[in-house]
Amino acid sequence: MSIEARRSAFAFHRRWRSFSWKTLLNVALLACGALIMVAPFAWIIQLAFTSNVSQVYEIPPRWFPTNPTLSNFADVFDQVPFDRFMWNSLKVAGSITMGQLVICSTGAFAFARLRFPGRDLLFILLLSGLMVPLQVTIVPLFILMRELDLYNTHWALILPPLANPFGVFLLRQYIMSVPKELDEAARIDGAGVFTIYWRIILPLIGPALVTLAILAFVFWWNDFFFPLIMINTPALQTLPVGLTLLRGHYDAGSLATVAAGITMAIVPVLIVFLLLQRNIIKSVATSGLKG
Repeated sequence: MSIEARRSAFAFHRRWRSFSWKTLLNVALLACGALIMVAPFAWIIQLAFTSNVSQVYEIPPRWFPTNPTLSNFADVFDQVPFDRFMWNSLKVAGSITMGQLVICSTGAFAFARLRFPGRDLLFILLLSGLMVPLQVTIVPLFILMRELDLYNTHWALILPPLANPFGVFLLRQYIMSVPKELDEAARIDGAGVFTIYWRIILPLIGPALVTLAILAFVFWWNDFFFPLIMINTPALQTLPVGLTLLRGHYDAGSLATVAAGITMAIVPVLIVFLLLQRNIIKSVATSGLKG
């Protein structure tokens, strides 16, 4: 055996010994958890391409269709206005995301950098909103939107979620990790409060803003409950509620067609999430450095 081969074998043996049984057990458990989470998505995606209806109800389920077809995707556009539902969801989720980025960032900057009477008490009251689920407030929100003549409009979906307590908390923690010496140096140069917020804080909290944008967009893209209550016109419905029309009357619709609609709904968001997930890890890790 040559010297290079011996070195390679020794390095491999050394790396293998560095893995403990605890590490291998953790990796195995994480792999099993990942398979459990991915399995439903894999079954839905393969179901969207199946052409044999009898395969839909097979137990154990198939993971690869025998005769793949794209006809199920065409049936989605034939049965429901899928493009309109997609646009409605993009409009609502995009507007909420942009609004939360503006409102939550300004609120977080005020709580993290400005000093005013009752600041800590107001922040505690804001955090208490995290303990109140949306379902509890749906009745007063419904009455308010009806009194404002916003019921059955997209404004009824966009306005209530703009002030997000979690978004303010996330950005505040991230802003507090930014050194205050930068603010003091900017004030010496004559910068005002808005200039500090716009030119110093916002560029430095980019990962946290991306994280909030991803979480907000994904949540409101997939939200089913709020549009179901606030919208009663099919042409104004968002994608999650609109996809229920694929079931047909008495749930007589094709399950493969429903799976095709779900696949088209989740794939774009899934791609965006996978591409930008590093910002979530970076933001959470950094925001936990300082209280």
